[in-house]
Amino acid sequence: MDQLTATLKKIEKQNYRAYQQIKGQYDFTDFTLFIDHVQGDPYASASRFRATRSWSLTGLEWLRDESPAFQRAARDFIARSFEQFAKQENSVSISLTGQTVLDSTAVLFTEEGIELRFRVNLPAEGRSVLGKKANNILTFHLPKFIRRATLERELDKAALIKHCQVVEDQDALREQLEANNLVAFVANGSILPRIAGNCDLPMKEAVEFKAPESLQVTLHAPNKGHVTGLGIPKGITLIVGGGFHGKSTLLNAIERSIYDHIPGDGREYIVADNKAMKIRAEDGRCVHHLNLSNYINHLPMGKDTADFSTQDASGSTSQAAWLQESIEAGASTLLIDEDTSATNFMIRDERMQALVAKGDEPITPLVDRIGQLRDDLDISTIIVMGGSGDYLDVADTVIQMHDYQAVDVTEKAKEVIAQHPTQRHNESEERLQTFPPRALNRVALMNILTDGKFRVNAKGKESLRFGKEFTDLSALEQIESADEVNTIGWLWFQIAQLPGWCNHPAKEIEEMLSGEWHAALPKQGDLAKPRTLDVMAALNRMRKSQFKSSC
Repeated sequence: MDQLTATLKKIEKQNYRAYQQIKGQYDFTDFTLFIDHVQGDPYASASRFRATRSWSLTGLEWLRDESPAFQRAARDFIARSFEQFAKQENSVSISLTGQTVLDSTAVLFTEEGIELRFRVNLPAEGRSVLGKKANNILTFHLPKFIRRATLERELDKAALIKHCQVVEDQDALREQLEANNLVAFVANGSILPRIAGNCDLPMKEAVEFKAPESLQVTLHAPNKGHVTGLGIPKGITLIVGGGFHGKSTLLNAIERSIYDHIPGDGREYIVADNKAMKIRAEDGRCVHHLNLSNYINHLPMGKDTADFSTQDASGSTSQAAWLQESIEAGASTLLIDEDTSATNFMIRDERMQALVAKGDEPITPLVDRIGQLRDDLDISTIIVMGGSGDYLDVADTVIQMHDYQAVDVTEKAKEVIAQHPTQRHNESEERLQTFPPRALNRVALMNILTDGKFRVNAKGKESLRFGKEFTDLSALEQIESADEVNTIGWLWFQIAQLPGWCNHPAKEIEEMLSGEWHAALPKQGDLAKPRTLDVMAALNRMRKSQFKSSC
């Protein structure tokens, strides 16, 4: 610590780049401080710091005996506590993940102790070093934040335990979905609506969710005990109802519950299959050498859909591509909202079939393939559908949302089918085909990085910079944090280290994300573990990605 103080005094009023001299390791007796990266100027991203503290000095050794889910939640709680303690000094920040509890690198548990990773915006006057102020931050305020966040008696232990137990319960509930033939579970008493589209906090005075008796199931959480709620079974589930009654709200709660939520969020006992993928139309996106022949065929000008590429996909093509890419990446459940779907990909009614002959229509609508996805590939689908009754013929379960409450109308739907039989023809002329995964050119990824300035960083959660390329991720609604996007970029970098073609990129990414997934990545606190599905979805949207067709 004395060495750090001496250096900061020496560089007082020097050019801002003099801060580079403080990089290194410093002993503060009861913890060790690492300054890994110093920002180049006052307006650059804040400097990266780490602090490690021995277990024996924390009183938190008991956490090492808890389950992985409990430990992940404890790390999240410590990060949130550090952020609260550091509020008095706005130059110090730690990466948090909103209402969700992700596997983040902001706080890590090692064999030796607890490691905090955070950022400090080093003070300046213009472009001159403010060494005395920096010394006050780094040797007076910062040690207090570190000690308080890593000392049991400084933490709210009851809140810590509750935080961890709620996350541990969600993890246990999600593990029970498969054994109970479910793809999602929504506990009674859950709060589904959010305050606003740009705010993830629960709506005040919202109607609590209650499952219809016919679809109620009871699962067991290790801490809360028995939890009863709506069990959405495998197969094809329609969520129907009038406008503004909560159809999309229910689907949004399900799609976001692939991850765990903090206590008080309202969704802390909602869980979904963690391989559930929300798909939608995405006009203008790129598609790389993908076999779309299950859904699109005999295009004008003889364009081949068995090896299809474009830099400007239409709505229907983009949604078909997303579906096929999700299958390739390992999705087991598809989540679809008609509001964000391409109508001609979803349905073609009997009148349009009569007007436009099948030979003149390249698209086989999803309504004619969805049953095959279920029967042949064991892929379930949850669809919000308020505008077409043709999906009733293929649905296994039909849930109507009325005043934000779920009603089981499956039997009523069967009566409607009998009274009003469909007049349309099934247009799936052939069985659903399966295709081997496309190969990925690793060298092309490295060429992108080396073509200009080396950059791998998130621009919020909606864009990823990789070299000079910016990839638009705004359609990937299940990405929760920019920390996941950072990790996606560094995983691409790891893939690019190897030569030649990767024959099964999803499998390779899955292996990278197993165990100590962050060990080979930079020692940053703004990384969080993404799903293989989302890494692949991002890779499919990078315009300079090079895939090789499996045909």
